Amino acid sequence: MPRIAYQLYCSRNFPPLADTMRTLAEIGYRDVEGYGGLLADTDGLKAALGETGLQMPSCHFALDMLEQDSAGAIATAKALGIGKVIVPYLNPESRPTDTAGWAAFGARLAAAGKPVQDAGLVFGWHNHAFELDPTPEGDLPLDLIAAASPDLMLELDLGWVRVAGHDPVAWVQKFGPRITAVHIKDIAADGTAVDEDGWADVGHGIMDWAAIHAALQEAGVDHYVVEHDNPSDDARFARRSLAAVHSF
Repeated sequence: MPRIAYQLYCSRNFPPLADTMRTLAEIGYRDVEGYGGLLADTDGLKAALGETGLQMPSCHFALDMLEQDSAGAIATAKALGIGKVIVPYLNPESRPTDTAGWAAFGARLAAAGKPVQDAGLVFGWHNHAFELDPTPEGDLPLDLIAAASPDLMLELDLGWVRVAGHDPVAWVQKFGPRITAVHIKDIAADGTAVDEDGWADVGHGIMDWAAIHAALQEAGVDHYVVEHDNPSDDARFARRSLAAVHSF
């Protein structure tokens, strides 16, 4: 059984954090994944982890933070017991527009990750859908990012892969051992869950989890992170999603 984490971003609209953490522990989670907005209150985050016994094996860090203060980011990660530092996003205005630009961004990302890796931590990139839109030259940005360094790991967001029109199984098979974790995210049937931006609780959407889980196990992926970008009830999402992953 892989370790199953809850991405705390799902509960950003349901404060306070301490209550969220207690609820997750009561539901049965043992791991959570953090995101950049929580790092402004490292003491509060550490206290909530300590109170509930939850662990945070991975966390999303902004690229700017890593480039401007890698030592501080590494210290924060170690203080919170984070072993995987993941860069999650690139704002639209900062995204390259051609193959050369994406290759250069991959090199920039690899350079930002080197101090993290030298400190004994895993460093990776988390995709959305835009990295799977071809450049004018016909290349996929995610391929170019991965090609920048063999040491750069991936946190593959399976929901965004599907939204981009790609087969999640094929991408799991493609990157295999480069995948340090996956985001387990489900998509609602067309025309439903409009109030939740078209996302679904894991196991209650259109994703073929039997095939995906089999591919993940074949690839040796052992770290699942459940996520829903806009649940109307985060406790419901957390509970149903954990049950669904256990049923895999």
